[in-house]
Amino acid sequence: MEKKAEPGIDRLEDFGRRILSQCGQQALTYYRGVKPHERFDEGLVTEAELDLSARFQEAQRQAFPAHRMFEGDDCQEGYTHEQKRYLWIFDAIDGLDNFQAGIPIWAMSLALTENYWPLLGMILMPATGDLFQARAGGEAFLGSHPLSMGAGRAVDEGCLILTFSRFHRHYRTDFPGKIRNLGCTAAHLCYVAMGRADAAVVTNESFKDLAAAAVILEAAGGRIFTMGGDPFHVGDHLDGRKITDHLIATHPDSLDTILSYLHRLH
Repeated sequence: MEKKAEPGIDRLEDFGRRILSQCGQQALTYYRGVKPHERFDEGLVTEAELDLSARFQEAQRQAFPAHRMFEGDDCQEGYTHEQKRYLWIFDAIDGLDNFQAGIPIWAMSLALTENYWPLLGMILMPATGDLFQARAGGEAFLGSHPLSMGAGRAVDEGCLILTFSRFHRHYRTDFPGKIRNLGCTAAHLCYVAMGRADAAVVTNESFKDLAAAAVILEAAGGRIFTMGGDPFHVGDHLDGRKITDHLIATHPDSLDTILSYLHRLH
C-alpha cells in the first residue's frame, strides 16, 4: 500500500488560517448577540466556547485524522515519526469579559507543535479582523506585514506596559510611561510583538493560553520571562494547570530596565 504523503508546513499553515477564519466568523455571530447591559452571560459564553471548540475539532479530524488536539492535560510522549506527533492547541475565546461586554479586544488562538516543539502560532481578533501569525524560527506577521520589535529603546513617558487587571495590588511602580489593561492576554502579547507596547505582565494563564502567542512573540524578537529575569518555557506546562507566577513579555534588551521600575508589594 502506498504511504500517504506527509503534510507540509504550507498545507498545515493554510489549514490553520482557514479554520481560524471560519471559527472567527462563527464567533462573531455570538458576539453580536451579547447584551452588554446585562451581567456576565455565562450560558452564552459557554455555548460559544463549546461550539467553536467542537467546530475546530471536527475540521481537524477531517483534515488530519491522526493528529491530536490538546485537551488540557497532555503528558509528553516520546519522539515519533507517526502523524500523532502533531498536536493542535486551540483557544476559542481569550478576553471573555470584553467579548461579553461588546468590546472588540478579544481573540482566538491556534498553535501547532511537532513532537512538542512549536511549529506554528496564529492569533485572530475577529472583531477587528487582525490576524497575527508566525512559524517558529521564522518571521512574524500581522496579515502580510512583517513584525519586528527591534532593539530595546529608552524608557520614557511614551512607553507602554500592558498588565493584568489586579496589577496594582501586587506592584508599586515608578515607570515613567503608561500602564494599561486591555483585558485580553493574547492581544497584549501581540501588541508587544508589533512594538505598540514595550512589555506585558501576565498571570493566571496556561499552556493553551500562551502557546500561539509565544511563537509570534519570539519570531518578532521578544520573549516571555519570569519576573526574576529568567526565560520562561511555555512547553514545560503541558499539564494544563494555571500558571500562577507573574510573567513579563518584552524585548530581551529592555527586560532589566523595565523590571527595575516594578517593585513587588508582597
